Amino acid sequence: MSQHEHQKTPERLPGIDLFRIDGQLAVVTGASRGLGWAMACGLASAGANVLLVSRNQSELDQRAEEISEVYGTKAWGYAADVSSEKAVSALRDYCLATAGVPSILINNAGINIRGPIDELNFEQFKQVLSTNVEAPWLVTRAFIETMKQKRYGRIIHIASTLGLVGLANRTPYTASKGAVVQLTRAMALEFAPWNITCNAICPGPFLTEMNQGVANQTDVKTNIVGATVMGRWGELSEIQGAAIYLASSASSFTTGSMLVVDGGWTAR
Repeated sequence: MSQHEHQKTPERLPGIDLFRIDGQLAVVTGASRGLGWAMACGLASAGANVLLVSRNQSELDQRAEEISEVYGTKAWGYAADVSSEKAVSALRDYCLATAGVPSILINNAGINIRGPIDELNFEQFKQVLSTNVEAPWLVTRAFIETMKQKRYGRIIHIASTLGLVGLANRTPYTASKGAVVQLTRAMALEFAPWNITCNAICPGPFLTEMNQGVANQTDVKTNIVGATVMGRWGELSEIQGAAIYLASSASSFTTGSMLVVDGGWTAR
């Protein structure tokens, strides 16, 4: 027998197929614009059906229609204040009755109130924490039981580079995103026995509507965009790869991680 005949055919690994999420249901909060919209489109392009959540029903209806037309998957819109326990319970009930049981959850809804601490009031601080920390906790709690029953789930929180490094005049936001980082780690440990992963994406500066108003400020140009190695704002499409990876089977051995998409900001 020749040496060639002794050689085994190499095992074929799944490769790019790992990134397909055909027929799975994803719930994305803060999904009508910005990073949430970009990530929802990314998941739909990989085959997922998507339940879009924000506060504006007419905007959501339009976005859901766009996703169905462009990607050929199912999409729904549901208006909810995800910092409200009652509203999140209603969201869960709507989702299970109308769209089905989600395999993927992206907690993206967030706000930012900027300013020196002595120029902010306590209500502003609490408002940021309510949306950025309490909301992902509430939404995850609402859907975790069904994920445990399936013994499968992909939970993705949207943290920030400002959950990893500090910046002056951002005490509410940095506190909230630091909390999201720790929330991600604790949930990863808690949910692992059910084959449910929990990770966070930490975006750097993306020119979303939340940042449009400060884009031309000197400190933003210097300390935020200027802090990136690439010296520019991120484009919305540049968040999609991270979302698809963490939402798919490609990330099956990744949990409790902070996937930084920041143009090299935190590499310095």
